[in-house]
Amino acid sequence: MKTAMITGVTGQDGSYLAQLLIDKGYKVIGIIRSHHSSSLSNLTYLKILDKVILEECDLCDLAFVISVIEKYSPDELYNLSAQSSVGLSFSHPTSTIQYNITSLLNLLEATRLIGKTIKFYQASSSEMFGKVTHLPITFATPMNPLSPYATSKMSGYWMVINFRQSYNLFACNGILFNHESYLRPKNFFLKKVLSESVQIHFGHRSELRVGNLKVKRDFGYAPDYVKVMWSILQQNEPQDFIICSGVSVSLQDIIDYVFERLNIPESKLVVDPDLYRPVDIADIYGDNSKSKKLLGWSYDRNYKELLDILINEEVANYKMP
Repeated sequence: MKTAMITGVTGQDGSYLAQLLIDKGYKVIGIIRSHHSSSLSNLTYLKILDKVILEECDLCDLAFVISVIEKYSPDELYNLSAQSSVGLSFSHPTSTIQYNITSLLNLLEATRLIGKTIKFYQASSSEMFGKVTHLPITFATPMNPLSPYATSKMSGYWMVINFRQSYNLFACNGILFNHESYLRPKNFFLKKVLSESVQIHFGHRSELRVGNLKVKRDFGYAPDYVKVMWSILQQNEPQDFIICSGVSVSLQDIIDYVFERLNIPESKLVVDPDLYRPVDIADIYGDNSKSKKLLGWSYDRNYKELLDILINEEVANYKMP
């Protein structure tokens, strides 16, 4: 039986990845910050809480990280832990950059010191590319991060490549574009739109207040995307991959479709300039041809199909405030 260790196991991606690995027969070790402060609701929702071994670990403490990895000797290590909100990173730039970089560095260093046979996956982000002059984004696209979160992810991306080249680690980056699910935290745009629109639909909210709707994003379905994370570590050689749908859609089109599905009048939408980010990316979508060719990645959900899945699950789980 293979053993996989997942940092950020209680988050959206970590929970779906844990479910996938359990289904594949893995022993799954989930790294959490604390049994007292970590929410286990996602693992409970997926009915896998009793199937994941939860281990407390301060990822900013190298000695702690080494001891936990030595304890379980995982075959695969997936680093999904991060302060991952772009908006929050503008409010807390120091803590975002410190945590995202230090935690990754400690995991890579522990892997280097303990055993180079561990296969390592780093969750990278499309936000690293920022404002680009040509689309789609490829590995040749220059990086121009526009937020503290994006800056931390760019540093992490190159850190993984450096450890791979310098120490011969099987370390890979998966550059994920926006991927959504019912388990997405409410501080992310699409989850906010869906949860608050459903509240309006049931008469428990008066309006949806949002920021800039002119921007466009490449959206996908999180349970599909975690399958590619696993596939990346099944390759014979460590490589980096872009995981995306390959098309973008405007945030205005997203809201228009959600409102249409839930019979919400346009008058319920309020665009609030105070919710605009200091700097934002106008349009972004990626080139997933390498993932298609080498990993067999085939993603054919359009944004309406994605929204249908999310709306149905949001409605099915709605509870009156």
